Amino acid sequence: GGGGGRGGGRGGDFRLTMDSAALLRALQVKRHPGEWVFVTQAAAPDLSSAILAFRESEGWTAIVPRTSTDSAAACPVWTWLEMAVVSDLAAVGFLAQLAAALAAANVPCNVVAGFHHDHMFVPVAAAERAQEVLAALAQRAVQEEL
Repeated sequence: GGGGGRGGGRGGDFRLTMDSAALLRALQVKRHPGEWVFVTQAAAPDLSSAILAFRESEGWTAIVPRTSTDSAAACPVWTWLEMAVVSDLAAVGFLAQLAAALAAANVPCNVVAGFHHDHMFVPVAAAERAQEVLAALAQRAVQEEL
């Protein structure tokens, strides 16, 4: 759909919002099962296991499930958190607020904007803390609205 939104061509009672306060109030965080690693390679990755592939000037980056052969020391391991709220791709400040809250809690994050949802990858050891921080941010937004 035009205008940079995510809703073009989708049916049903579906409304996008660009209001970051409204997005925060509606925020639910879904933790996907499994552990994930970022890999880089020259050739296009096998998309049957990758949940994301992105071509950079240096080669391909892919996010793939961690396997028993991945060494955590050589390759950081991440938890996949989905922001279960549908925002407009042109929404201003929503992801910045989430990332700032995690940064204040010393939780690293890598962000991916999908067509339907935004996603964050946080270190496995910090996943529970990240969910707590994001839930508290959403709760504050609800309380400020009252």
